[in-house]
Amino acid sequence: MTTYLEPSRTGVWDVHASFLPRVYFDGVTRCGGIATLLPPQPVDAAVADRVIDGLDALVLTGGKDLDPGSYGRQPHPETDEPRVDRDAWEFALLDAALRAGAPVLGICRGAQLVNVAFGGTLHQHLPDVLGHSRHQAGNAVFTTTRISVTPGTRLASLMGEQTSAECYHHQAIDRVGEGLVVCARDDEGVIEAVERPGEPFVLAVQWHPEERLDDLRLFAAIVDAGRVWMTRRSEVDA
Repeated sequence: MTTYLEPSRTGVWDVHASFLPRVYFDGVTRCGGIATLLPPQPVDAAVADRVIDGLDALVLTGGKDLDPGSYGRQPHPETDEPRVDRDAWEFALLDAALRAGAPVLGICRGAQLVNVAFGGTLHQHLPDVLGHSRHQAGNAVFTTTRISVTPGTRLASLMGEQTSAECYHHQAIDRVGEGLVVCARDDEGVIEAVERPGEPFVLAVQWHPEERLDDLRLFAAIVDAGRVWMTRRSEVDA
């Protein structure tokens, strides 16, 4: 699971630190997985390959906005200051995972990163598109959004064709990346999930499943996909 790298204060300490809210790895451990945290750090393709070789799946978590330069846009005034170290780290890990055939789950920022990695673009500020800020109410308040899931997709097999989700995002997918398909939208047509059909498992949701741990279906899906991939690798190596 990828992590933040941000200023952090705890007790007498005021430092930059790698961290991830506990609810993310609770989702994994409650489904029988073991969470490994992956802080942003200098990376090249060989290092990323070695990291992925030691994992059974990759979860790209939420956080600050992507650098708009990564999809050929100038920054919007409401776009976060880029975390270029985290962007580079996660793009490298995703590329390594895709080349290896490892399962990937993207969450919020992670969904946007998956889309951009496949050549897609983002709406940098949804209020400009929709005329309201309901998707990101602010002050750490998540809003519940109704989601329509596309029949016949991987996501529909996991979640059914209707669900609700906790959202906190002011950006969203605009042009869909090559090879990805839209598998969920909200009531206003905002893209809420994309996936790559077939194998390996590549699924990315704009919402925050870690905020609803009474529903572990997405975390169970990535843990199960990781277990299957681990078994296949073991059989090949035998």
